[in-house]
This record gives sequence, C-alpha cells and structure tokens, in this order.
Amino acid sequence: MDIKKVVVIGSGTMGSGIAAHLCNAKIPVTLLDLTTEISEKARDRIFKSKPPLLLDKSKIDNIKVGNINDNFDVVKDADWIVEAVVERIDIKHNIYEKIFKNRKDGAIVSSNTSSIPIKVLSEKLNSEEKKDFCITHFFNPVRYMGLLEIVKNENNDLEKINSLKKFCEIELGKGAIVCNDTPGFLGNRIGVFAMQVAMTEAFKMKLSIEEADAIFGRPMGIPKTGVFGLYDLIGIDLMADVLKSFIKELSENDPFQEVAKEIPLVKKLIETGYTGRKGKGGFYRMNKTGATKVMEAINLETGEYSASQKINIGTDKVDLKSLISRDDKFGEYAWSVISKIIKYSSSLVPGITKEFNDIDEAMRLGFNWAKGPFEMLEEIGVENFFSKIDEFKGNEFLEKLSISKDQNFYGSRQKYTEIETLGKVKKKAKSIDGNNSAQVYRFKEYNIVEFTTKANALDYDSMDALKKATDKPLIIINESMQFSAGVNLTYTMDFANKGDFKSIEKFIKYFQETCKHLKYSEHPVISAPSGLTLGGGFEVMVQSNFVASHTNIVVGLVETIVGLIPAGGGCKEMLARWLDTDAAKKDPNYAPLKVFDIIGYGKTATSPVEAEPMKYLKPQDKKIMNRNSLLEVSMEILNNNKDFKAPSELKFNLPGKTVLPEMNKILDKLYNDKVILDHGLKVAQELAHVLSGGDTSIDKTLSEDDLYKLELDAFMRLIETKETQDRIKHTLATGKPLVN
Repeated sequence: MDIKKVVVIGSGTMGSGIAAHLCNAKIPVTLLDLTTEISEKARDRIFKSKPPLLLDKSKIDNIKVGNINDNFDVVKDADWIVEAVVERIDIKHNIYEKIFKNRKDGAIVSSNTSSIPIKVLSEKLNSEEKKDFCITHFFNPVRYMGLLEIVKNENNDLEKINSLKKFCEIELGKGAIVCNDTPGFLGNRIGVFAMQVAMTEAFKMKLSIEEADAIFGRPMGIPKTGVFGLYDLIGIDLMADVLKSFIKELSENDPFQEVAKEIPLVKKLIETGYTGRKGKGGFYRMNKTGATKVMEAINLETGEYSASQKINIGTDKVDLKSLISRDDKFGEYAWSVISKIIKYSSSLVPGITKEFNDIDEAMRLGFNWAKGPFEMLEEIGVENFFSKIDEFKGNEFLEKLSISKDQNFYGSRQKYTEIETLGKVKKKAKSIDGNNSAQVYRFKEYNIVEFTTKANALDYDSMDALKKATDKPLIIINESMQFSAGVNLTYTMDFANKGDFKSIEKFIKYFQETCKHLKYSEHPVISAPSGLTLGGGFEVMVQSNFVASHTNIVVGLVETIVGLIPAGGGCKEMLARWLDTDAAKKDPNYAPLKVFDIIGYGKTATSPVEAEPMKYLKPQDKKIMNRNSLLEVSMEILNNNKDFKAPSELKFNLPGKTVLPEMNKILDKLYNDKVILDHGLKVAQELAHVLSGGDTSIDKTLSEDDLYKLELDAFMRLIETKETQDRIKHTLATGKPLVN
C-alpha cells in the first residue's frame, strides 16, 4: 500500500521526532495531542531543535497540528497512524479504540513503545484490527538514528508489514528490521544486557570506572562514552526502571536476570540525587571549586570521588583478537564482556529473529557499535572462541557452530535489505591495498577507499591510499559515523612540538597534490559523505568529480577555529564556486567577501538543504535519505558517466588589495567588539590575504597552483605561531575552541 498521509498522536520527544522526519521525507503529517497548544509548542520545539530535526526549517508548516478531540477526523484520511503517547497501557487502549473507530479500511496503526509487547497493546483489538497493528520502535533522535524496529507477531498481515518496512527504508531512510514480539525487542535487549555485563564485570574484577570505560569503548568498537559514561548520559534512575521492566518480563532462568540485579552503589546514587548528567553527577561528576573545574570519578568499592584518571591501554583501534589475548586485566575484562555478549546474543536466535546478522545491524544502527556480536565472533575466530569459552549447553546456535567449526559461518551482511550496501560489498570485494589509515577495495570495475582512523582524520597514509586508487573509477565512502572530521591535528602537532615544520609543509603539499590528482584524474572520482565532513574531509569531497551526500551531513570549513586556514584547496574551491555567480561577474569583490564570511566564521551546514546556499554542495549533487544507498547511487552515477573527461583547470581573477579595505572594516568591528582577539585577528588577516588573491590585481590571471601556494604559505605562517599551537592543543584536550 502507498503511504501518502500520516497522523502522529502524541507530541513528546518521540512523536515530535517522528513527525519531523516524515516532514523531511516530504510526507504530509498531522501531529495531535491533548490540546492544540501542546502540539503547537511541540512544533515550535522542532523548529528550534539542536541538532536540527528538520532538513529544511522553511518546511515547518508542512507539519499540521491539532488536538485529539476537535481534529481527530484527520485519522480518516491517514494511511498510517503512529501512536507515541505516554507509556501507560490504559491511555494507549483508549487511543486505539478511537483510532480503529475512525481509520479507513486497511490503514496501518502502530505504537512507538520501547517496551510494551504487542500482545498487551492489542489485547482489546479484534482479529481484523490485529492484522494491521504493529510496533514501530524509532530510536532517538529520529532523524539521526538509523535503526527502526518493526515488531510483529502471529496476528499480523505479513504483506502489510513488508510494505511498511519498504516505505520506511526507501522514504524515511531507515534500517528497518523486522523482529518478533519479545521483551525489549531486539536492540535494547542486547544493548542493555551488554551495558549490564560491562558494569557487573567491572565490579567483580575491581576495575576503576575509567579502566572499564577505556575498554568498553573505542577498542571494542563501542562509542567512547564507555559503560559508566553511557549510564550517566542515559540517566541512572531511568536505567534502573528499564532493568525492572526486563526483570518483570523475562523468565527467571534468563541470563539477563543475573546482570540486572540491583547494585547497592547504584541504589545509593539514585537516592542521593546522583542520577547522571541531568542530576548532581553520577559515576562521573564535575567538581567546581571556585573557578576551577575538576572531573571526578567514583570508586566502585568505597563510593568516594577522586580526580578522574586518563587510562591509556595502548590502542583505540578495534582489534578484538589482540584485545582478548592480552595477558593483563584489560584483556581479561574484554574477553569476559565480549564472550558473554556473544553467548547471550546467540541464545536469542531464532527467538527474536531468524537472521542473526539482523542483531548485528541493530547494534550498529541503534547503538553505534562498529561490530555486532556475531561480527565480534567472526573477528575473534571460531576455533579461538571455542578454545576459550565456558559452558554453552542449550544454546542452539553455538552448539551447531561448535560442531561445524565453520570459520566462514557469517556469510552475507545486512540481509534485511536488498540494497547493495558497503557492508555487503566489502564481504565480496577484493582488498587490493591498505595501510593504517585507509583500505582500498576492488569491486567490479570500481575502486573503493574507506578511511579507518579515529573520526576518519586524514594523514599522509590517507592521501597515499587515495592517490593509488585512481587507476579505476573511485568511490570514497565510509561505513563509520563520519566521512572525515578533517586533517589529523594530533599528527600535525607531533611535528610542531618537535619544531619539524618542514614535515608539516611536506604533508600539506602532498595533501594538495592528492586533491588535485583526484580532481583531474583520468577516471572519475565520487565522494559519498555522511556525518562530519569538515576541513580536510570537505576538501577531499569538494575536489571529487561527483558527490552523493547523505542527508545527515555536517559539512564546512572550520580551520579558523583552531587558528588555521583551509590549505588543501578549500579556499580555492569556494572562491571558484562563488566567482561563478551573476553577482560576482558584476562585482569583483563579491566572491572574496562571501567566502571570507563563510570560512572566517567556520560556518557549517547540517543538511544538504543548508549546504547548497553556502555552495558547500551543488544543486546537481545527489542527496540520499538512506545512508545504505550511498554506494549503490555512487555506482549508478559512475555507470552513467562512462564517457567522463577530466575538467579543465580553473583560472582566477581576484581583486587583490582593492578588497582588503572592506575586509579590514569587518575585522575592525569584530576586534573592537571583542568578538575576536589578537590571534583571531591575525588568522582572519591571513585568510583575507589568500581570498583576495595576495599580491595580484583583477586583470591578472592566477592558476590553481597559485591559490594552493597562497593557502600553503598562510597555513605555515600560522602553524608556526605559539597561539595557533595553543588553540590546537586546547581543542585536542577539551574538544572546545580557545579564543585568543
């Protein structure tokens, strides 16, 4: 069935998020609540939300609002009605009674509940109504989280469930995974279990919370918050309620029962108001003494706080085989946690889902894990796993695998979708090159480069991989959260700390050379960005021949924030785009001033809709709702451009010193108003020098190499200053900018 109109009932966090995302997909949606005032306030929150829930804020009026008393007749025209009210079964039953009296025949009705089973939700529905009723469990924030669990039971019309799944995948861009009606469904069942295992094992092994979080984080392919940091983020009291729900719903012999037991320290934290970040603190707290702030961590044995210690385990790369093989407490903890997660997850197949890799995908999409439990098992190795594991009797999946010892048990990834995803392709592509920073794959007639560093930060090895991969049409794409957060500042500062500025200059030159090579390669290059595409990452993207962008992109040139200017061609390319406007053809100062404003403030766009007016993206660049489709669309673009010819090199006519008075006027005001300080002024002046064209005039033609040289010289003058180095060090240490 076609879904052309949707009604969302309940305008809280989840209802608002669902309505906003339907608006993003250009689906007419009406948001209802007890009063129109409540739903209007919700729409206002959607408009003001940070990070933004809308791709295009100008479309906010496409979300209609109303109340469930006066405006319920909109349900009659809806193809899908989503219930997102408070988690009280009596209220939900009353809503369903009203919906099914008013809906048109065949309309889908779903609940966004995260915990209440279908059998309870639908107990007052008749058999025909039950066919069209399911759970659609979106994850928060709806726009940004890829996972959607569609929960069914034996009463459902499977054809309709599959139709809904297809709609959510194609139109909403979700990883829509169908699972059975079991407690916690799929993602939360395993995600919460993993958290509890990580916590209880830390208590048992008498690890500090910093030690546990150092392992149960990036080295395991799990977000850097770690388990105790995540507890604080979610809310310790909320987690306690979640655990009570699982204890109630699960059988007494379920392994979850053991890890869900109340921990005295946790109980004490809740009772004293230490409920996490929303409270006075939690496992971590910020202690303020006068003007000084100190991050403190709790001792799991004594309950006392002391200054948090940074734990360095020697790696933040995901190498599970090495991690569990360590002959120290970190290796012991890692194996204990990982083995229990694998053991529990495998025990749920086929109960939750018959496809075990659906569990992996749920953990990747819903919890941002780099690898799901079964991929962890695959990486560890089947024989290695069974040589270390303890009792697994009654676990059908592990019993069969222990007999077959099939090292290639995993097979294809992402069976839930028909899309040719990067994850699927990597399984069958040929690895042709790679280093510590990037991998190069050959698939059909294309090369694929995937960055592999933290935040996909770029360094010499990244450039090397890109340059080598242009012997075929090239797709630059990543499976991780970010396309690239920019040049690796730690890499740069390692040289700066040694006073080795020649090595920095050599790297920037190679970066420029690589970007130019991408742009003018014999074979076409396409970038398929998602997530952070900043600084150097943007420069790689903007100098590719084609772009296929995910709608959840954060794009921009932010170098000025750390006391630098873009030096990989970012200034050059932005000038070229703004020079190619009618306004610039009439006024030679127009383009330099526009780019000066955009780069000078480090402006970013949080969607393609925001990016186009800033010329970070072009109108012809593809914009994709479903991140999984980026590779497929990229291959289609390359396939449609088999007659590709490299573009001609750009030429620039810039005003030189004649535009500087206007730029200086802007800077004088910012400096006098103390918006920028001494070094901020210096950075802006260097940027002005580059964007004006340096020592040139409007009748003089500059080449791309001339612009690259201007960028490089300005970059080097800045990186050699103590003030810029201080900015970089501060940002690396705190994640926040330094104004100096």
